[in-house]
Amino acid sequence: MSTEMISPRFAGLDDWDSADMVAAMWDGQMAAVAAVRPALPAIANAVEAAADRLADVGRLVYVGAGTSGRLGVQDGSELPPTFSWPFERVVFQMAGGPGALLRSAEGAEDDATAGAAEIDRHCIGPSDVVIAIAASGGTPYTVSATRRARERGAVTIGIASNPGSALLLAAEHAILTETGAEVIAGSTRMKAGTAHKVVLNLLSSGIMVRLGRVYGGIMVDMKPSNVKLKQRAIGIVAHIAACSEPQAQAALDAASGDIKTAVLMAKGLDRTTAETKLKAAKARLRTALAEI
Repeated sequence: MSTEMISPRFAGLDDWDSADMVAAMWDGQMAAVAAVRPALPAIANAVEAAADRLADVGRLVYVGAGTSGRLGVQDGSELPPTFSWPFERVVFQMAGGPGALLRSAEGAEDDATAGAAEIDRHCIGPSDVVIAIAASGGTPYTVSATRRARERGAVTIGIASNPGSALLLAAEHAILTETGAEVIAGSTRMKAGTAHKVVLNLLSSGIMVRLGRVYGGIMVDMKPSNVKLKQRAIGIVAHIAACSEPQAQAALDAASGDIKTAVLMAKGLDRTTAETKLKAAKARLRTALAEI
């Protein structure tokens, strides 16, 4: 596997001065980001498939072990505050359980039986989207979980850094980032991890855009839960509705903090009519605005 190779280029890494050592690692990070570029068509296809499937009840399921699992948890845990994605519609399937987030449970990744069993325990099905991450692409726990999820009818997306790996073959949507040998051999939290973080950013954010939780590059499903976010919400409503900030604040108050409803109310609708139009537009603000 290319992710496990020892690169002759870094044979003297521990004898280099710190400036050269850090520069080499930085080069590796830049190469990791560049490795995502060829995968963009696959990511776009996965976004479309996921958005089509999730509808009103589907869940996003993140599966992984070690660094890969932690990257999945980080990505998924940011969806509720950023896009108001319901927390109950995110499932984290981490090899070794929640404790493995803080303390390494390396042996857990080899338990293929547990991977499939957890998919069954969570009752993963046709409404769900499984995002499985493994740098090597061969992690038994993750591969087994992906195969089982696909058997149960879920959309399966596999992210790995080795071509032809078991995970990419098991998933319906294969996303390959060929990051190659690491500066520190086998330390896939570096290049492979960076590439996979980029993929997850693109994937989950793209899904949220397709589901109407973004308007004009703005997080219109964000919940104003602190002072900074309340001020941001006022600015969002004022910007979209082309009204003053006091008017935006009044609309937000009347809409119980819901930005989309507040925008329509700032445009002159009452709350009931605004909510009805949003429901008819499947919560897509652009569609609702076009009908005013």
